[in-house]
Amino acid sequence: MGSHARPNRIHRTGVRIAMVAMVGAALPITASGLAQAATPGATHSVDDQQDTHRQQAAQQPAADAQDLKSQDAPQVKAEHAFLLDARDGSQEREMWAGAKADESVSMASTTKIMTALVVLKHPEWLDHGIQVKQEYRDYVQKVGASTADLQTGDTLTVRQLLHAMLIPSGADAARALADHYGQGDTTDARIADFVRQMNDEAQQLGLKGTHFDTYDGISNGNNHSTARDLAKLGQRAMLQPVFAEVVKNKQFKTEAPAANGHTRYYTWNNTNQLLSSYDGALGIKTGSGPESGYALVFAAERDNRTLVGAILQDDQGRFDDATKILDWGFAH
Repeated sequence: MGSHARPNRIHRTGVRIAMVAMVGAALPITASGLAQAATPGATHSVDDQQDTHRQQAAQQPAADAQDLKSQDAPQVKAEHAFLLDARDGSQEREMWAGAKADESVSMASTTKIMTALVVLKHPEWLDHGIQVKQEYRDYVQKVGASTADLQTGDTLTVRQLLHAMLIPSGADAARALADHYGQGDTTDARIADFVRQMNDEAQQLGLKGTHFDTYDGISNGNNHSTARDLAKLGQRAMLQPVFAEVVKNKQFKTEAPAANGHTRYYTWNNTNQLLSSYDGALGIKTGSGPESGYALVFAAERDNRTLVGAILQDDQGRFDDATKILDWGFAH
């Protein structure tokens, strides 16, 4: 933290006060209580002066602390915000919490962080191919979700689908993964089982303000988290090398076998503007929606320090707020 001038210390011995009282206005007195005593016609006794001085001395640290608190914090609009300093990988230290950091609200596509974590519990399947169903494209059209524009019949690996889900925030890719990793005889049953896995993982991670009812952020009314929980979730996700490698990409190009036997080429651009505007940015995930506003889980590294934060229910200034929060964090 920046240095702050310490309050002037005023000696309060009886001898000192008595001398001031005798000299009166001849001495340059700045403490208000003593100045009042030195004013001609003042009726306060020395004991009264001492009591007043003690009260002022007791009140001053509290006033200074309040001023410091208001100044020593990121100056941002976001109230649903949280910042932690990742220490030794799996440990974290709280740096700053917004006024509503622990209020559970809709989290939009930041939901996909947990979707990826559940998938990455099975790293042995990363190169397993999944064929794109027409149903995945129909779903995106039906709900108006963001898409990676996966083409029906193409076969993409789990690793490629993680890129398609986390970089352009493809709900089609998220559905393909949930359908593949869930258990059940129908698509609905498999997706319900996958969401159950997401909630189990949230419970194991101690995310008490978090509940999922969807794999992609298109909520059925009970998909919510807190800024504190999402920052912790983002920090845990960044411990996964595959996840960290995916979310740092500004753009990702890949190819996949198409249904007609030819090769399909995909190019996905990251929705996270911090990757282009903030020195040391590492990711992590954006989100937005009519009920959710604008959300962002973010991370950056400078001088061997990694900070992870989250913003929920912000406006289009979320990247500016994240920048200010990170700048504040690295300065402290």
